[in-house]
Amino acid sequence: MSKREKRRRDEAPMPAASAGLLRFFEEDTPGIKLSPQLVVISGVGLVALALIAYFLLPVT
Repeated sequence: MSKREKRRRDEAPMPAASAGLLRFFEEDTPGIKLSPQLVVISGVGLVALALIAYFLLPVT
């Protein structure tokens, strides 16, 4: 038996994530709950505000 075969046999098999069998957080954790849409919209808004301030406010 080669080293590679022995190492592969000793390692645990990878979970089947693509089959939907891997579960992450089932219990509710404390903290602020934000929707992904709110996070993306806030980021885009912040970038837009920074660009508007850059182009409209003169730097002396």
